[in-house]
Amino acid sequence: LGRKLPVSDLAIDIEHLEKRYGRFSALGGVSLQVPRGMVFGLLGPNGAGKSTLVKSLLTIVRPSVCRGTMLGQRIGHRRTLGRVGYLPEHARFPDYLTGRQIVGYSAGLAKVAAGAARERTGKLLERVGMSEWADRRNGTYSKGMRQRDGLAQALVNEPEIVFLDEPTDGVDPEGRVEIRRLIEAMRDEGRTVFMNSHLLGEVEQVADRVAIMSKGAIVKEGSIAELTQVEN
Repeated sequence: LGRKLPVSDLAIDIEHLEKRYGRFSALGGVSLQVPRGMVFGLLGPNGAGKSTLVKSLLTIVRPSVCRGTMLGQRIGHRRTLGRVGYLPEHARFPDYLTGRQIVGYSAGLAKVAAGAARERTGKLLERVGMSEWADRRNGTYSKGMRQRDGLAQALVNEPEIVFLDEPTDGVDPEGRVEIRRLIEAMRDEGRTVFMNSHLLGEVEQVADRVAIMSKGAIVKEGSIAELTQVEN
């Protein structure tokens, strides 16, 4: 699936990752390298194993076998996980919390100091276009507004790598454009963005490199140009 890069250039370097549920293999020996400072798209149909892969890398689910590193440390290294941001698919935050409280709560979980958390929360809500609605309850938000707030909470610990699971799913076209701009801005800041999607149109507009997943395995990897070129 391409040449191996030096470890120092990699945000994620997975030699072999498996996840089994009894006899069912959700991930069958995935090998994957993600260079630092780029938008990496993981593309595949629903049920391909994309979310399971991300959750295994974050040890939200425990992989059955995992040989590899993230940000230079073994998968699951606690301090390293503190340098990671995450927006899960179908993120569910309590409806009674305001957008500001959701971001602040995430800052607390990430052990961001109170003063820094307040400052970052305000700046991030402005950055994602949610300042005007920051003190309204989450239950009143549209899907797009919830996703924007979710992006803000994923950035509150100033992560080096950000995992976004189907970030534009269910969002209107205008909201998708705004989310793509935010992803590009993360890359411009030097962050690595790992983006899951089942929509080729979304991935090809923002990703520098793409891996295609099917039935728990990476079947192809490369740039969008490499993956879409027509052989003569």
